Amino acid sequence: MGGVTDSHALQHLVPLAQDLDENKVTPGLLGFVVFAVIAFALWMLMKNMGKQMKKIDFEEQPPTPAEAARARARAARRAAVVIPVQTEDPAPSAADRPAGQTPRP
Repeated sequence: MGGVTDSHALQHLVPLAQDLDENKVTPGLLGFVVFAVIAFALWMLMKNMGKQMKKIDFEEQPPTPAEAARARARAARRAAVVIPVQTEDPAPSAADRPAGQTPRP
């Protein structure tokens, strides 16, 4: 007898199931909760990182005379390397021009 009432109750749900679009998937409440927890954890991590960064007291030590001399030597070597830069298009040579043409002014 219980089987008859169970199938009768399921028949009322059939029209509801037909209204659902099988191709549409939504995250629902669980997806929102997971996203909210991840967002809250990220906010807490960023807040903690800011607190930890404020605790850092870093003062850079001045370079030793030997390190300063090496840095100056490296800078001098870089400045000594000259790379030629062409600023204008060169005039074509006679070999590049077809026969009978004169160069442009």
